[in-house]
Amino acid sequence: MKLGLATNGFNSLTNDEMAQLAAAAKLDGVQLFFCQKDSNYWKYNGRFDTAPLTPEECHRIAQAYRSRHLEFYGLGVYTNLIEPDDAEREKNIQFFADMMRIARSMGIRMVATESGSIIVPGKGRDLSASLDERAYPRLLDATRKLIPFAEKHDVVIGFEPYFQDLLGSATATRYFMEDINHPLVRVQLDPANLLPHNTLEEMFQALAPYICALHAKDRKLHVTKGVAAGEGDVDYRKYIALVRQYCPHLPLIAEYVNPKTYEAALKHLRSFL
Repeated sequence: MKLGLATNGFNSLTNDEMAQLAAAAKLDGVQLFFCQKDSNYWKYNGRFDTAPLTPEECHRIAQAYRSRHLEFYGLGVYTNLIEPDDAEREKNIQFFADMMRIARSMGIRMVATESGSIIVPGKGRDLSASLDERAYPRLLDATRKLIPFAEKHDVVIGFEPYFQDLLGSATATRYFMEDINHPLVRVQLDPANLLPHNTLEEMFQALAPYICALHAKDRKLHVTKGVAAGEGDVDYRKYIALVRQYCPHLPLIAEYVNPKTYEAALKHLRSFL
């Protein structure tokens, strides 16, 4: 089974340094976020100006990893697709479409996102906004508007469910997949995100036909904050056994790690491989 690393915990490193770290750790690839020291643009649940990401700049970034024989396991987008302001949501959709174009230009075949959420400064997520009955039609509408761009660029949209968001359980995510019913809309499974609502078996039973990517982080039960693999309550022996059963061709992508914690997380994951 291949192992990768999400780059969003390494914003103190340049892309070249990040690629060197991944290669030295004998990893197979990365899930790229534009948050490295020399490409620090990404904003969680928001958007950024993509103008600096010229074809030349995208080639430079991609080459840092490919020159070290590292694969790309996706590009992080994570904008807000349930934004209640129609004009702002349309801007988010256009940003997402532009990120799909950029991904394709770099040879990246999957873009990752959550459904989006309403985040109140100083207070965190407004959970009632995700449960508002108007949020789901917005998500369907935004996703359907993105599908033609996914088809144009031949890029998969990987939705990552999270227990405090609209796609808050394996069942809710399965219903969403069935409602959209398109081969380029799939699921990025992160078991730590569904741990409060589903067993590992339930996650795979509901979502296995739709899984396109696998995150590997951790979380303590009844705790919101995510942590590195091995520091929480995810049963990684069982998780990896289920991966081997349902989607053995997919790599595990370690997330919520940084230059100080990635080695311990990788050691934990490798102990079950």
